[in-house]
Amino acid sequence: MTAEWVWRNGEFVKWDDATVHVSAHALHYGSSVFEGIRAYDTPKGPAVFRLREHTERLMQGARVMRIEHEYDPDSLDRAIVETIRKNGHASCYIRPIIFRGSGSLGLEGRGRTATETIIFTVEMGRYLGAEAIEQGVDVQISSFRRMAPDTHMALVKAGGNYVNSQFVSMEAHDNGFEEGIALDVNGYVSEGAGENIFVILNGVVYTPGAWSSILMGITRDSALRILQSQGVEIRFQPVAREMLYMADEIFFTGTAAEVTPVKSVDRIQIGCGRRGPVTEAVQNEFFAITSGEMPDKYNWLTFVKE
Repeated sequence: MTAEWVWRNGEFVKWDDATVHVSAHALHYGSSVFEGIRAYDTPKGPAVFRLREHTERLMQGARVMRIEHEYDPDSLDRAIVETIRKNGHASCYIRPIIFRGSGSLGLEGRGRTATETIIFTVEMGRYLGAEAIEQGVDVQISSFRRMAPDTHMALVKAGGNYVNSQFVSMEAHDNGFEEGIALDVNGYVSEGAGENIFVILNGVVYTPGAWSSILMGITRDSALRILQSQGVEIRFQPVAREMLYMADEIFFTGTAAEVTPVKSVDRIQIGCGRRGPVTEAVQNEFFAITSGEMPDKYNWLTFVKE
């Protein structure tokens, strides 16, 4: 469900009026950076999850992509909160995006195109399905690899990077799976099409690092902090494909996916074939904090107050 109002370059416009010209540079060349953020329904009203970390990452991405703009994290934080309030959401998914607009059809868009900054919100449930939180999802190893570190800026949440993710996701859906997992250029596990991955084997949590061309996810960081607080051993290292088949548990993290267990990989059952105890413990704390049922000991929530 879409919202009524969109924040565009400092002012609100109606959803149907928030249009982009067909010559926009980002439409042709993927010259955009964006974030996916959730606001959760709590007893104190909507609360944005890790707002400042998201807007800071957006700024970093724009800097790497050489996209000039006039905003800073403080101004975008205020604009995001105001957009949620104006649209009257109890909970929502938030998409801030900075991109090169119209002005030039050449690859070199710097100084030749207008920069657009947009914030819009939509209602969103469980990205991989409501039942997936407990039952898990079936995934496949994709035939598409993640980009090599010297081909794209994998740490940047740039629009152009997600062409690769689309191929991973479309291939998985065409083959009857809910999601795909990409390997990196060296054949080690990288990440899902839009999710980071955690592998639990013999009580130890393994997760790839930046060398595997992953996005350093904010929900990933949240899960790591929860695991650390629960005293679980974590190892950051290259993860071999066969470790997925051997795993006792696997789970995805991401703003959209939140914390979602994987029940099978390439039709090989993982553990008991549904959510395992480590995954459940992470979920319990994550959802208790985001719902306001547990004190926000990490200071992750920004409340949208009237």
